[in-house]
Amino acid sequence: MASDKKNEGKVSVYARGEQSMMDSSQAQRHRLFLPLLNLFVKCGITPNHLTIMSFLSGLGFCFTYGLSWHLAKPVAFGLLLLHVLLDGIDGPLARLTGTAGNRGSFTDTTSDQLIVAFTTMTLIHYGLIHVIPGSLYLFFYTLVVVFAMIRSSLAIPYSWLIRPRLIVYAWFPVEVYLFPGTLNYLLWFFTSLLAWKSLTGFYKIRKKL
Repeated sequence: MASDKKNEGKVSVYARGEQSMMDSSQAQRHRLFLPLLNLFVKCGITPNHLTIMSFLSGLGFCFTYGLSWHLAKPVAFGLLLLHVLLDGIDGPLARLTGTAGNRGSFTDTTSDQLIVAFTTMTLIHYGLIHVIPGSLYLFFYTLVVVFAMIRSSLAIPYSWLIRPRLIVYAWFPVEVYLFPGTLNYLLWFFTSLLAWKSLTGFYKIRKKL
């Protein structure tokens, strides 16, 4: 998460009420990873570094998944897991070092959304998911994130939101090793929810302007 001076207004992608849950989760991760966070500080590792490493790990999944050697897929899933873990501790590190802010939140969200896009396109390319549900999932996911930021800046945050990327990531190995073909149904389900939130988000923004 990029460093930032404190801003007067906080712009986030979280719905009303979710921020308190996020703060609680951040506090729990802070306690759990405090020795590691202190080591990062001692070694000069910043939230920016973790965001970059998280992004590169997620990107590594895309380049590794389709390789022909027999450990390619396990390594790819390991890199995706590393992306999620690093993404989960850059926030606590930013708060520990007093560098949390809108710029860092925006950078982190952009990085997350790029990995959602790249991983989805990777699975479409290798035929793991169909192009229509994959493309619609990606489109409405991006739209919801953009609308969430706009609504937050207009002081009309969503009452609730769904950001299913972690569930979808967790289903990747399930699709490959256990239940082939099920990921498409999961994407259709989440796409329907994201499409609804996109519609309501557009209506609220237009009404506010």
